[in-house]
Amino acid sequence: MLPLTRLLTIALGLTSVSSIPTNNCRCTSDSACWPSDSDFQTLASKVSQPLIHPIPPATPCYNSAAGNCTEVQAGWYNGVWRSDQSGAAEHTNWETYTFPNGTIQGCYLNTSLGFSCQQGSVPVIGVDARTPSDIQEAVKFAGSHNLRLVIKNTGHDYLGRSSGRDSFLIWTHHMKNITFHDSFSPTGATDSVKYQNVFTFGAGVQWFEAYEAAREHSVLLVGGLSARGSVGAAGGWLAGGGHSALAPNYGLGVDNVLEITIVTADGNHVIANPYQNQDLFWALRGGGGGTWGVVTSVTYKTHPSTPFAAALITVNSTNADSTQNLLEEIIRLTPSLVEQGYGGYGGGNTEQFQFFVLSPNVTINQTQATFLPLFELAASQPGFSVQNETVQFQDFWEFYNLLFNSTDGQVGVPSEISSWLLPKDVIQTDKPEDLAGELLKISGFGYYLVTGGQVSRADPSSTGLNPAWRNSLVYTTIGTGWQDGANETAIQTARQGLIQDMKILESIAPDSGAYLNEASRYEFDWKKSFFGSHYEELLAIKQKYDPNSLFLVYEGIGSDGWDADLVCRV
Repeated sequence: MLPLTRLLTIALGLTSVSSIPTNNCRCTSDSACWPSDSDFQTLASKVSQPLIHPIPPATPCYNSAAGNCTEVQAGWYNGVWRSDQSGAAEHTNWETYTFPNGTIQGCYLNTSLGFSCQQGSVPVIGVDARTPSDIQEAVKFAGSHNLRLVIKNTGHDYLGRSSGRDSFLIWTHHMKNITFHDSFSPTGATDSVKYQNVFTFGAGVQWFEAYEAAREHSVLLVGGLSARGSVGAAGGWLAGGGHSALAPNYGLGVDNVLEITIVTADGNHVIANPYQNQDLFWALRGGGGGTWGVVTSVTYKTHPSTPFAAALITVNSTNADSTQNLLEEIIRLTPSLVEQGYGGYGGGNTEQFQFFVLSPNVTINQTQATFLPLFELAASQPGFSVQNETVQFQDFWEFYNLLFNSTDGQVGVPSEISSWLLPKDVIQTDKPEDLAGELLKISGFGYYLVTGGQVSRADPSSTGLNPAWRNSLVYTTIGTGWQDGANETAIQTARQGLIQDMKILESIAPDSGAYLNEASRYEFDWKKSFFGSHYEELLAIKQKYDPNSLFLVYEGIGSDGWDADLVCRV
């Protein structure tokens, strides 16, 4: 049963619809209602930095006066460089815009494709926020002028939620404040409620910066893992749940948050934690980014630094049966691995497969014993070329620095992905061969141990996160891509392949869900898949704090009442 305060929130939220203005469309830069130069000058006088005019990151390669194309070429596939550009997304398809007739507008790195450089889905003007006051002024400006508003830190978003054609941008990337608290008491808590060794991160802090700070203080943070640590520590990663290789031991990102500060649609800067604005705090942890306001800081608890033992196996295969045998054994091992605290990443297809996990709870000798049967099985399979090893890391930083801190990932290219959570009863099966067979029908998939364990022990109603996470044991991903400059027909062909793979995954566990941060704009039932039974409660909180839907993102709470561009009500 829901607590009385949350039931009241639902009742109050559902009655607030009448306060929504009758204006059915947002104001965009191609509209007569767009603010005047004088209006923007007034805004500029109220914020700490000059207003920004984002451009597609490849613009200097078309106009030498706009900058250095050599610098663009050098940074194009680097996630940190891309996050430093106000007009860049981590994946280039979200910088483009597709018109209803299939025409694509964008600005490609390869100038020989024969296209001109156009703005696409890159916002046209915005605020380079450095303080909560900057954000308050930007939010009030966007609200009073009814603008199509976009919030961005890094642009690391698989659904293009940090982009918006003809829109106004609040860019939080330079809010890099990092504060370490020897002792922290959440605002509104009694003096007896104290946490030791706590971090508060500004909205622009990225995980590579957060991990460096944690290393300096000899503590462990539960955070995201991406190439060069480019994902933000206080934005969409957290709002979507925040999975991590550390989650089986310490919980998801949402399970490690103590307090969040946020500018809401009315321009107020508020604190959300278990002692005040509890409903907003609940929604911010799993209800999706860009939906509730503009987060200005997040406070995380930490854990003692500890050694980790890890195991890795990589195979190249010319025998599909051998690959299936390997995957079957990994499925059999999965429940035991998660209970021992192993988390990590794997995946592949019939021709290649990799599996890498680590745990703080075991010794290197225990890890060797646990994985010996899997290594021996792989060595005995026909058609396999195998590499495997077990490794001891002195702490999480050593692991992260070796494998992620200097590696470029799949950024700077067009990409769309989807995901699905596999429940315990699907993994704990007497017939792992059936599950392995279904997964290997997919052209390529990820098999991640980022749930179960401590994630499953949390009360499903403790956060706004989809309850499917609390009953899952494996998280799977799929994806597709295409070449820059591809026409809409080629893109739709690639997209249809992804949709077919989505059908396979969802048929394995129809009542489960997806990770809303790593998902598709073509999810079959996104409300159920992303939010599960929490959707209606989240919608009520949305209507309470943002009755005019100033903050909208694709497939986010309340977005179904808007068109595909989130500009006009439907």
